[in-house]
Amino acid sequence: MWDSHLLSRTLEFERGVDLVRTMAHGRMGSGDPCLRVTGNSVWRATRTPCGPATERLELVDRHTVYVNAWGPGAEWLIEHAPALCGTHDEPEAFRPEQPLLRELAHRHPGLRMGRTDAVFETGLFVTLEQRVATRDAWQSWRLLVRALGEPAPGPLPGLYVPPPPERIARMPTFAFHRFGVERRRADILRRLAVVACRLEETIGMSLEAAYARFRAIGGVGPWTAARVAMLALGDPDAVFVGDLHLPHLVSASLAGERRGSDERMLELLEPYRGHRARVVRLLLAGAKFPVR
Repeated sequence: MWDSHLLSRTLEFERGVDLVRTMAHGRMGSGDPCLRVTGNSVWRATRTPCGPATERLELVDRHTVYVNAWGPGAEWLIEHAPALCGTHDEPEAFRPEQPLLRELAHRHPGLRMGRTDAVFETGLFVTLEQRVATRDAWQSWRLLVRALGEPAPGPLPGLYVPPPPERIARMPTFAFHRFGVERRRADILRRLAVVACRLEETIGMSLEAAYARFRAIGGVGPWTAARVAMLALGDPDAVFVGDLHLPHLVSASLAGERRGSDERMLELLEPYRGHRARVVRLLLAGAKFPVR
């Protein structure tokens, strides 16, 4: 029934792209109801300015991605697919001398910093990750989306579009408890929903102005702002100050130190300013131990 609503596009990458690794960093676990990886394909359901939509991105070969889209927002997704896949990113500009980073950049040449241009919904799931175990955040996201979202357009069953901001804004704080979300995070979710239009405006703003707008929201600190900016706006220099695991990963990988701190992480990442999020993504790609 969906063929009549199908839009398609082919993307070509001169230097290649690792589609799954580029996209999967924004996935809330393997059971994410909004983003599913199947082989060389990534299915993503989202709420665009034109309405709900689903896209399927298939890696045909290292240099070619085929995109299908369904739903009222299909045309919007087709238009923004290149940015999502990182066509505007410049990974070749990153030329580290540090041996491990040089090896990882060589081993993962197709890892790109894409952007979803979905600021509010990114803020939702990033907020759920605040100060809780990762798997608990993933569970909360699954419960919230299935209860408040809607089945996604397109042929893939079980895929859901995240809830609209007005529905989150109307929810009383106690109603989030059934999703495993306490009052503090619930209040932040509701604040994000109230200013959702202001959040989406950051798509056309400078990163500096976007960060200032994010940080003006109560409960959105440096970690949350950086995560949202990296995923939604494609900031390759986002720095995750306040993360429980990343300071140790950075310190162990770049300095051979077993334990790290935010201050030490910033010191070690400073030579790569402009690409600090890329460094972290590469380290995560090559990590020999779980970090999330």
